[in-house]
Amino acid sequence: MKRIGILTSGGDSPGMNCAIRAAVRTALSIGWEVIGVHRGYSGLINEEFQKLDSKAVSGILQFGGTILQTARSKEFFLEEGRRKAVNIIKKNGIDALVIIGGNGSLTGALKLHELGVTTVGIPGSIDNDLYGTDMAIGVDTALNTIVQAVDKIKDTATSHERAFIIEVMGRESGYLALMSAMASGAEFAIVPEVPYDIKAIAEKLRKRYEERRSNSIIIVAEGATSAYQIEKELRDEIGFETRVTVLGHIQRGGSPSVFDRLLASQFGYYAIDFLNRGGSGKMVGLVKDEIVFTPFQEAISKVRPIKKELLSVMELLGT
Repeated sequence: MKRIGILTSGGDSPGMNCAIRAAVRTALSIGWEVIGVHRGYSGLINEEFQKLDSKAVSGILQFGGTILQTARSKEFFLEEGRRKAVNIIKKNGIDALVIIGGNGSLTGALKLHELGVTTVGIPGSIDNDLYGTDMAIGVDTALNTIVQAVDKIKDTATSHERAFIIEVMGRESGYLALMSAMASGAEFAIVPEVPYDIKAIAEKLRKRYEERRSNSIIIVAEGATSAYQIEKELRDEIGFETRVTVLGHIQRGGSPSVFDRLLASQFGYYAIDFLNRGGSGKMVGLVKDEIVFTPFQEAISKVRPIKKELLSVMELLGT
């Protein structure tokens, strides 16, 4: 192996740059040439390549997003597009690909692996829904961003004695909603994994209102329902207004936390080590503080469950 490519795909997550930096410098130490692929699979098909040396990845640890940028590619969804990508990989003498991203990105990595391309995946997804790793790159930073926002919203909620409904990301997983609710002292978390009972929530809110509690916070994962839907249902049940905040893409941005920098740096190193040992078709992950490798098919097809019992713990602590 003499030349490898690195790309980031799908939604960005804080710490991707740390993984790029670690992978590039580890590969260079072996004597490999590194090609950065801009704009994900779209850039791969369109040959948007840049040679990466040590200087090119210097000073990027503290930046969120990805210096390689990311995009979605309709062409790559088609078999013809994937075969075109394989031909471009061969034409440019790229012996292996490091693919950083979430479920969709690793699905693409699996397709390339099945077509004979040597691949390794690095989990970068703030939803933390990938099977085969306890934490993905960007999750910790996103949680810190959410909790900081909730803390600020609580100031206004307390001043006006209101209930606030805060919508966070998480289409398939309620991890962000659950963990941020526990960390911020919220009273309720609504997640895709567990059906919510609007009457029970309304009754608890009514009781808190009668007790003259200063505020109430409900955190909703976007995959469960929308914050505006919860607001409407609560208005019908309890008759008084609540306020809605949708945090949106602010959760993806910002300087990566220390945890994410360390995690991503390790993933970048071990991804290259995996390739150097002849590996392919797997995602690097962290399970019980140990680096492990999970086949792409398993990582994308299995569901990483949340600990549902923590919902009861969160609600108890939030009373």
